[in-house]
Amino acid sequence: MRIKFKSQKSKIKKIVFLNLAFSILHLAFCILPLLYAAEDSDSIYEATLDKGLKNNEPYAYTLIKKAQATPKDAKTLLTEAMRHSPNLPAVYFELGRQSFSFTPIGIFESMDYMIEGFKAYKRNFWWLRGITGLLFISLLSSFVVTLVVVICIRFFIETPLLSHDVTEDKKKVLVVLLLIPLSLLGPLFFVVGALFLLGLYFRKIDKTVIYLSALLLLLSPFFLRTANIFLSSSSPELRAIVAVNEGTDNKHAISVLRGKNDFVSFFSYGLALKREGRYEEAIAIYNNILTTSSDPMVYINLGNCYYGINDLVSAKDFYKKSIEAKPLVSAYYNLSQVSRETLDFAKGEEYFLEARKLSKGSLSRTYISNKNPNRFVVDETLPMSAIWKYADSKYRQLVRITPLNPAMTVVVSVIFVVIFYMIGSRMKFTAYRCTRCGAILCSKCSKELLWGQMCQQCYKSIVKLDELDSRERVTRVLEVQELQSKRRKIIKILSFGFPGIAHICAGRISEGSLFLWLFLFLLTVIMLNPLFSTGLFSYSHMWLTVLSSLLIVVLYFISNITIRRTLNRGWL
Repeated sequence: MRIKFKSQKSKIKKIVFLNLAFSILHLAFCILPLLYAAEDSDSIYEATLDKGLKNNEPYAYTLIKKAQATPKDAKTLLTEAMRHSPNLPAVYFELGRQSFSFTPIGIFESMDYMIEGFKAYKRNFWWLRGITGLLFISLLSSFVVTLVVVICIRFFIETPLLSHDVTEDKKKVLVVLLLIPLSLLGPLFFVVGALFLLGLYFRKIDKTVIYLSALLLLLSPFFLRTANIFLSSSSPELRAIVAVNEGTDNKHAISVLRGKNDFVSFFSYGLALKREGRYEEAIAIYNNILTTSSDPMVYINLGNCYYGINDLVSAKDFYKKSIEAKPLVSAYYNLSQVSRETLDFAKGEEYFLEARKLSKGSLSRTYISNKNPNRFVVDETLPMSAIWKYADSKYRQLVRITPLNPAMTVVVSVIFVVIFYMIGSRMKFTAYRCTRCGAILCSKCSKELLWGQMCQQCYKSIVKLDELDSRERVTRVLEVQELQSKRRKIIKILSFGFPGIAHICAGRISEGSLFLWLFLFLLTVIMLNPLFSTGLFSYSHMWLTVLSSLLIVVLYFISNITIRRTLNRGWL
């Protein structure tokens, strides 16, 4: 019995030992990769900071993908991604999505991350360029399409009036013939010309659409130039300049910007050399820039180069020259750092306080853990406005709608607007439709303009009751009611289509054009979003797609309700 008990006891010990060993191995396999990952993440982070880089976007995108695949660790991974790329809006938007819940804490936390994502647009050139281009192209193209739709709808309504006037006065055919030379100048001239002809019969309030189309024609050179900036592909030089100044890469700039002589390229090239430790070359570049420009940013970066070669006296001199030209936070901060390095702690504290007076926020993100020149002192980078100006100077003309140059386009547009203004004011286009039966009339057809712009028959059937037989009057009233009923049915059917279509058909052109323009703008934003994607995501501005979809639904219901209320009240 004792032997059997001992054997069972030894078996239990073996089982416990095996379970304990398995548990230790399991913990090792689970925890060690995380420790190595954390250590690897920290080493990547430190290495990028040593190169003067503060945005590691490829690594941040990798962490976002991992967060989407593993929801349990999403918050940790995304926080790490935010540390590696504080200027990447995608990180904040994903954090907002992951943090959202139907609780007060979840809603407000998600909103905070979304707001930070919007703020990050101002620090990220490509994301800002993408959303600006998306909104601008969508706004411009949707407006042009709206004008075309207005022409197509009103063509069948207004053309009979124009035809009636031309029949009554043959000289007015010259106005129609003006469209032939205009069509040769480009499609936009033809569209605006056609709208002007039809607009001769619009109500005063609806002529707003014509004035806006004239404004589009006058500003078309500027609009096309801006559109070409967003549609043209980015040059390697622009990508290199953005990478250096946003702290994502240095080596590409060194290979691409060599030999460029403009200020933006030269400045960025010198900054890339400095961050890569090639101080003597960077000093030569910045001294060359100072022969033509005394920008304080150049003095600061030149001082940083001298700090890199341990010439602290020269570094201080250049920081002070920068302050003489324009006091900047970085100059005072760098002076405080170098002063402490030379054991002048009183001056170091004085300069630091001066830096805090200029801007407290600029000193909130410092990455100092060693004496590395890329971390101990702060470099100056080009402002976003300078990069935009450089991108504007390097655009290529991809879209062209007229053979005229910009100056001639403006001149011809002004002449065109003046001619049509004179036509509308001097030549009396008197044709109009009866408000009840829709019959076309003019001053020659009817000697006097009757009350309510009605034809003789409708006027007699409603006002002059004694001039018509009761049967004729009843028949006329029924015919008019049937015509108006059919018209209202058509408008009701159109109200289920695109917002604004029913309004334009009913004669409320300015109101309908506004609804249609907003709808087409939101729809174009959704359709073009993938074309303006930034980074590794097809839908960089997904929040804009969601917002546009919601606004389309709201706009659809508002448009439908307004036109139906108008019909129910008998205003159409």
